[in-house]
Amino acid sequence: MNLIYDEMELTDLEDVPGPDLLKVITAAYRTRTYLSGAATTVVAEANGQVVGVAFGYPGEKEDIVEDVITRLTAKSAAFDEPLEADSETAPGEWYLDSLAVSPNQQGKGIGRQLLRALPVYAQRDRQSVIGLNVDFENPGAMKLYERMGYEVTGTQMIGDHNYYHMQLEIGQPIRIAN
Repeated sequence: MNLIYDEMELTDLEDVPGPDLLKVITAAYRTRTYLSGAATTVVAEANGQVVGVAFGYPGEKEDIVEDVITRLTAKSAAFDEPLEADSETAPGEWYLDSLAVSPNQQGKGIGRQLLRALPVYAQRDRQSVIGLNVDFENPGAMKLYERMGYEVTGTQMIGDHNYYHMQLEIGQPIRIAN
């Protein structure tokens, strides 16, 4: 996940030492909110090692999820001020916040496997659309998402980068009996 923050080149993180950022990210992924509360973390493993991760949540829970990083950065001396993220989701979607595959495992279909797993979680969370943002400067990821059926629905500025907002219709949410 640290790779994603590096690629985003967020101005707010320029002066934060890498190990301190990694501590915050690690702490976030240990919270109930990130693991199975408001958000869902899906991992891919190979030989007992995590080689890929997908992280997402229903768009209406974005504030709850983002508050985790805000609270953790407020407690860290490495941050001059708490990190507050821009809104990234569109109304009515399950938002794929992050998808990352270890560099030495890329090109082996792990990203596709993680993407194929997501509709179950989105439908469980009563969503029929999955949305994501892909950096203009990441054509490889763009091709993967297009091959998986995602379509561009708009553009958005996040931090200092332009992103395509993409969505995939996945069908009716799973109905949970009371």
